[in-house]
Amino acid sequence: MQPTRPNILLLQVDQLTASKLKCYGDPVSESPNITHLANQGSVFEQAYSNFPLCAPSRFSMLSGRLASNIGVYDNGSEFYSSIPTIPHFLAYSGYQTCLVGKMHFVGADQLHGYESRLTTDIYPADFGWSGDWTEIRQRHSNDMRSFTQAGVCLRNPQMEYDEEVTHRARRKLYDLARENDDRPFFLTVSYTHPHDPYQCPQECWDLYPHHEIPMPTTGALPDQLQDPYSLRLMQQYGLDKEKLGEELVRTARHAYYGSISYIDQQIGSLLETLVKTGFERDTTIILTSDHGDMLGERGLWYKKSFFEDSVRVPLIIRKPGVSPSRIHTPVSLLDLLPTLVEIASAKSEAPSAADTLEGNSLVQLMHGQEDNTQRVVYSENLAEGAMAPILMVRDSRFKYVCSAIDPEQLFDLSCDPSELNNLADNPEYQTIKQGLKNLVEEKWNLESLTDKVLHSQDQRLFIRSVLDQQRTFNWDFKPGDQAGGQCLRADRSYNDWAYNDVIGLSHPGSN
Repeated sequence: MQPTRPNILLLQVDQLTASKLKCYGDPVSESPNITHLANQGSVFEQAYSNFPLCAPSRFSMLSGRLASNIGVYDNGSEFYSSIPTIPHFLAYSGYQTCLVGKMHFVGADQLHGYESRLTTDIYPADFGWSGDWTEIRQRHSNDMRSFTQAGVCLRNPQMEYDEEVTHRARRKLYDLARENDDRPFFLTVSYTHPHDPYQCPQECWDLYPHHEIPMPTTGALPDQLQDPYSLRLMQQYGLDKEKLGEELVRTARHAYYGSISYIDQQIGSLLETLVKTGFERDTTIILTSDHGDMLGERGLWYKKSFFEDSVRVPLIIRKPGVSPSRIHTPVSLLDLLPTLVEIASAKSEAPSAADTLEGNSLVQLMHGQEDNTQRVVYSENLAEGAMAPILMVRDSRFKYVCSAIDPEQLFDLSCDPSELNNLADNPEYQTIKQGLKNLVEEKWNLESLTDKVLHSQDQRLFIRSVLDQQRTFNWDFKPGDQAGGQCLRADRSYNDWAYNDVIGLSHPGSN
């Protein structure tokens, strides 16, 4: 039986900056499947991560709340089971829910509302990656191998993981096609590419002539032109002592483009299965990333920065019956939960848990309607290296960044997309800066937030030190054998097993 409400497929990739996709204007990117999806859907040109770091961004997106409001401060923060999530809300509306791939859950709960999960996570579920403001360079920080080992490889752990994600997600679609379950599905398929290491298969590397790989628009800046936090980031990654030559930068960026093409192929395989199973016409598809990658802009790499290439993300929503469009209104990943609730809901009243949501539905924007919502994007960085809360507000034109220990930043993105002209001390912009600063003060209590982060770090680092000695538990999720469900066992006859669960049967030779 076909569902009366749309199925929902959420595709999440990792560390994909919007500016490196052809559908967002990149001149060389080879990502035809993502481009095809963009041509069919609503493309949000100004979509942002609410915390440019893997786990906090994902937890914030799933809960529809800023990470600091759910006690999440870095990649080693526990995601509490008491926090309602997208799968909780959709299950409430009658959906079956399934997660395939990475979500970086930390803690004993590795489902957070998903009815089933088909792979383990690629990263550990314990407190091993807890932030520590007393240190700049920590034991889990990136190092120069990102660049000295960039290039082509036959296989690496991330390829193995993402291909398993694709395999299990495709199998799940076939299983859904076999089932007699009347509920629509919410399927989350989450990949780790194009996250570093900057490596890709030969066939993806060969899509790009090496000499045509674009170099950073704004190359490495001298220390006196860098802001203090960017200098701390460079220390964290060891880039303060070893400067990257042009060839290392070009090779890493080349492999990143190749990784985009690689993940585009994985997505293409999954979307092909969606078509073959007949689900495409009834399925809303969302594609996004948890954060971007600086890729050498200003001499910075990876994430944890509020510059555009780190904090701006792709967001594409293809909903059957909605005309393709490009939307320039600033939005964020907080908006996904209320959007999906509106798309999915069959109930006239929302649960009281929805009262805590901080985002706004995007459905009216997708239909080309003004929704009279004051669209302001909030983002935060509380992780290692920050040393104090770093907070961002972005309205339709300006971006404001502040911290208790670093100078303020104010950029006019309409005329300064590379964010080279800090207007924070410009007398002509003080009214604008004060207005955005007021929004920060309304949203966050800096003193209280600082205390909460430090207290959480102290607790988790203490527990980590004890568990490093004991090794008495393991929160990592261990999936069941998905293939075993298709094998014959004693409770079924051979013919029932062989013929009852066939899908898509035809007789090409018959008249």
